[in-house]
Amino acid sequence: MVNSPDSGSPDGIKGIRDESANGATERINHRLLGPVIFVVAVATSLIHLYFNTVSTLSELWTSALHFGLFGLICALTTPMFRMRSPGGQRLVLGVDVVLGLAALGCAAYLILFESALYQRGVNFNTADWVVSIASVLLILEFARRTVGWFIPVLCIAALSYVAWWGQYVDGIFNFPGLTWETVLFRSYLGGQGMLGSIARISWTYVFMFILFGAFLVKSGAGDFIIELARCAAGRFTGGPGFVAVFSSGLMGSVSGSSVANTVSTGVITIPLMRKAGFPARFAAGIEAAASTGGQLMPPVMGAGAFIMASYTQVSYLTIISVAALPALLYFLSVAMFVRIEAKRSHAVKLEDDNSPSLMTVLKDGWHFLLPLFVLVGALVYGFTPTYAAGIAILSVIVASWLSSKPMGVKDILEALMMGARNITTTAILLITVGLIVMVVSTTGIGNTFSIMITDWAGGSLLVTIVLVALASLILGMGLPVTAAYIVLATLSAPAIYQLIAQSQLLDLIMSGNLPEQARSIFMLVAPDKMELLGAPMDRATATQLLALVPDTFSTQLLEQALSPATLSMALVAAHMIIFWLSQDSNVTPPVCLTAFAAAAIAGTPQMRTGFTAWKLAKGLYIVPLLFAYSPLITGDFEQMLTVFCFALFGIYAIVAGLEGYLEHPLHPVVRLLMFPVGLLMLWPHGQLLLDLAGLALFVVAFIWSSRQGRRPSALAAE
Repeated sequence: MVNSPDSGSPDGIKGIRDESANGATERINHRLLGPVIFVVAVATSLIHLYFNTVSTLSELWTSALHFGLFGLICALTTPMFRMRSPGGQRLVLGVDVVLGLAALGCAAYLILFESALYQRGVNFNTADWVVSIASVLLILEFARRTVGWFIPVLCIAALSYVAWWGQYVDGIFNFPGLTWETVLFRSYLGGQGMLGSIARISWTYVFMFILFGAFLVKSGAGDFIIELARCAAGRFTGGPGFVAVFSSGLMGSVSGSSVANTVSTGVITIPLMRKAGFPARFAAGIEAAASTGGQLMPPVMGAGAFIMASYTQVSYLTIISVAALPALLYFLSVAMFVRIEAKRSHAVKLEDDNSPSLMTVLKDGWHFLLPLFVLVGALVYGFTPTYAAGIAILSVIVASWLSSKPMGVKDILEALMMGARNITTTAILLITVGLIVMVVSTTGIGNTFSIMITDWAGGSLLVTIVLVALASLILGMGLPVTAAYIVLATLSAPAIYQLIAQSQLLDLIMSGNLPEQARSIFMLVAPDKMELLGAPMDRATATQLLALVPDTFSTQLLEQALSPATLSMALVAAHMIIFWLSQDSNVTPPVCLTAFAAAAIAGTPQMRTGFTAWKLAKGLYIVPLLFAYSPLITGDFEQMLTVFCFALFGIYAIVAGLEGYLEHPLHPVVRLLMFPVGLLMLWPHGQLLLDLAGLALFVVAFIWSSRQGRRPSALAAE
């Protein structure tokens, strides 16, 4: 049974474990402990606002306080064990208070004694040993409470690999080992593990945007989004299905939480879909698939946008700009299933004379859109994402004064509390994952893994993507989406990036337009082939030429042949592929939390609902291929828009083939033809005429299907 998660947690994983969720609810509502949690959460939000605006503390000290504060909140809200007797509950509470204060104490120790550690030449004394061990054990315990056993066990295996059993592994994964003193220093005191770059992302970008989402929800924007979706799409045939897609996209653009998105919008949209005539399992699957897309929709993207910007060193504004069209493509692909099922199930329009009109909803709630415009405007103007989020938070308060329910001091304090509570699980998760990232960077296992993937794939980009998709599914069974993305990006992004960049280099060689500085490398390694580089050639010849360049020169060749902007966007494409594929665990059995949450609302079998959601979320697998083989995110706007438009109809054709239905049941032959027609528009052949031919064939099939549906025999059958 999946409980309702915290509404802002980017992974929606809070509440997966019944005991922790129930214990957290009891403690938050406790007569004495509840106010303490409220004060601590509000103080934590205010302190983090200070961190992100005027603070001059070092990043290491700030990350330490981030760990200590959210460790305290986690300890207070999520019990170590679920006890039934009052005496047992008091004992567990006492232990939790001690552990929470210990986390704060570890943060204080680092701040107070960091200089002394370096004055000793980074030689541990007894206190250093105690604090570093305690810090690692505390974060592993907090991770166990919030996301289960998988991550703590993985961290223990990773740390012990560096210090102990790596030396006994044969082959490419052999690691001679480091001392436990060095491992613990890098894990906590050195700022490379728990308090490294991933923790910095947590207390900067992720915190500020989750707090922004909490203020929006508290101001009433969540209700406005759902009402807006109902008015915009609710009166169409199958309208409740479109409402689920529309509202999940809008809600996800702020919260970035798939499970929370499912619960918050699904309680409204799933009953509406069933009332309109959609099958219950389909209604649950649509909500799960649409809510999964919430993590793909800018500006939050389930914390992925911030992590991607940090990994690629490409601006956050660029990340969310190139992510917008693919996210829209995904939601439209889900909407295609809605339309087809609405036609097949004869879903009715839900007319409600008492519901307000679209203009009325916009007139009453237009001010809820102002903070989003302020956020985008601040980013475009040049403010950093954290400052832009801070300005947007203030704009939420100001905009609420234009409504009938302006935010007062109590509402602001509750929003601050919600923000801290909503990010607690994510903060603990990201701090813990920093240990794994530290191990990967220390041992070089990421490069080893990338080389191994490339060898297995035989240099094929498609096979590499398939391998990464399988790895993401397996990791997603135990890791939350954000953690799975971080681990996979660290391990496999270099391999995908290299293959994408090489593919672009091949296109350049085939065109005969290789820059002069890049030709000089061929002059060194294959002078007898120089005459071939001045004229166009086929891909086989270009591949043979590229194979002559040794691995030691490959990076230099890419840098000489391709512009820095092209290489940067190739890296973004690699990360975007991994990020999209990491979402599949939300809707892919056997572990598909988003589908399980929707099934609980719809009252349908969990696993069967999971398979339905998996089918409806096919865009998760198609769109990443476009990242790899087309200029959907790497080209100019005209190229991106062209790919988007043909991909939209290509996916529609494939959906029709899967469902055997457009406006009317398709003849088996036409149904089979829909797959090659769709592939014709999706395939990266670079021929506009072939794309237009595929589009023409699809339009003919659509018109034929519409006329079949209007025939007297078809109308009589209905």
